[in-house]
Amino acid sequence: MPEQNRHTGALTVLTVLFFMWGLITSLNDILVPHLKAVFTLNYVQASLVQFSFFTAYFVMSFPAGRLVERLGYKRGIIVGLVTAGVGCLLFLPAAGAQSYPAFLAALFILASGITLLQVAANPYVNVLGSPQSAASRLNMTQAFNSLGTTVGPLVGSVTILAIGAGAASELGSAAAEADSVKIPYLVLAALLFAIAVLIGLFRLPHISHGEPSDGAAAGRQSLFAHRHLVYGVVGIFAYVGAEVAIGSYLVSLMGQSDIAGLPGEQASKFLSLYWGGAMLGRFIGSVLMRSIRPNRILAFNAVTNAVLLAVAIGVGGHVAMWALILIGLFNSIMFPTIFSLALEGLGNLTSKGSGLLCMAIVGGALVPLVQGFFADHIGLLQSFAIPLVCYLYICWFGARGYRADEARVTRVEGVR
Repeated sequence: MPEQNRHTGALTVLTVLFFMWGLITSLNDILVPHLKAVFTLNYVQASLVQFSFFTAYFVMSFPAGRLVERLGYKRGIIVGLVTAGVGCLLFLPAAGAQSYPAFLAALFILASGITLLQVAANPYVNVLGSPQSAASRLNMTQAFNSLGTTVGPLVGSVTILAIGAGAASELGSAAAEADSVKIPYLVLAALLFAIAVLIGLFRLPHISHGEPSDGAAAGRQSLFAHRHLVYGVVGIFAYVGAEVAIGSYLVSLMGQSDIAGLPGEQASKFLSLYWGGAMLGRFIGSVLMRSIRPNRILAFNAVTNAVLLAVAIGVGGHVAMWALILIGLFNSIMFPTIFSLALEGLGNLTSKGSGLLCMAIVGGALVPLVQGFFADHIGLLQSFAIPLVCYLYICWFGARGYRADEARVTRVEGVR
C-alpha cells in the first residue's frame, strides 16, 4: 500500500487537532474587547490576554519538547489536549470570581496545552510520510488550522459577544457578561477531552528517528550546531511577529480618514479577508509544493509581502488597505514551510528542535510592541516598515538559510 494511503487516517485525526487549536487561538481576538469591557481595562491591560497566551509558547516549548521526546508523539498529543481542556475549564471559576488575573492564568494553561500540541503534532506530520512531501503535508494540515482561525471569531462573536451583551442588557451587570464565556469554553473543554480519548483509541503510527547518515554527524547533539535550525527559529519569530502585528493594527489603520475611514465593525469584516487569505493560500500551497521546491515558494511569498508593504507605506489610501489585506494570502505557507525546512535532518533531535521553534512564536508578543512604539513616534502607516524587515529576513531564509548541514534519515516503524 502506498505510504501516503497508509497514513491517511492518522493525518485526518491530526487535521482535526490543527483546526481546533486554530479556533481556540483566534478566540483571543474576541476575548480582548470582551474582557476589556467586563473589567473596564485600558488597552495595555487588555493586551495581557495575547501576552499571557504567547508567553506560554516561550516558557513551555522547550520543556514540551523534552516531554514529547520521553513520552512519544501520541502520548504528547494526548497530554496537550488534556492540558488545554483543563485551561478551558478554568474559565468557569474565573468568570464566577470575576477575576481578570484568573482569566490570564487560565489562558496561560490553555496555551501551554496548545504549545505541547504544536511541539508534538507539527513534527509528527512532518515525518508521517516521505521527506519530499513533508512541507506539502504540513501546509495542508495548517490550512485547516487557518480554517479554525477564520471560524473562531465568527463563533466567538455569536457565543460570547452577542450573548454577553444580551445578558448585560437584561441583568445590567458585568457579572452577566463575564458568565458568557462559560458555555463556549465548557463545550471546548468537552471537545478537547473527547479528541484525547479518540486519539488514545486510535492506532497512530509510531515514529522513530534514524541516526545521522555519517559518523561525524552522530556526535553533533547540540541543537545550536544546526545553523539552519537556528535561522529557522529567527524565521518563525519574524513570521509570527509580522503576521500578528499586521492583524493587530490593520483595523486601526483602516479607520484612519486618509486610508479608508471605516468604522470598527466594517473594518473587522475586511480583517476576516486577511485571515481567510491565509486559509486559501495554504490549500493552494499544498498543491504547488508537489512540483515546486518549498523554499522557493517561501522566498517568493516573502519578497512579495515586502513589496506589498512598501507599496502600502509609499502610496497610502485604499491601495494601502488592500495591499495589507493581500499579505494574508502570501503569509499562508510561511509557518509550516519554515518549520519543515528548519527540522530537516535533525533526526533524534527533532522533538527538541520543534520545541525551540515553538518558543519563537513569542515573536507574536514582541514584534507588535516594537511596531506600536514606532507607530506612536513616526505614524501608524510608517510603522509597517517593521514587518517589512521581518519578511526580508524570511526571504533570505528561503533562498539560503534553510540549507541543512547534514542529512538524517527519519522513518516510520510499526504502530503503537
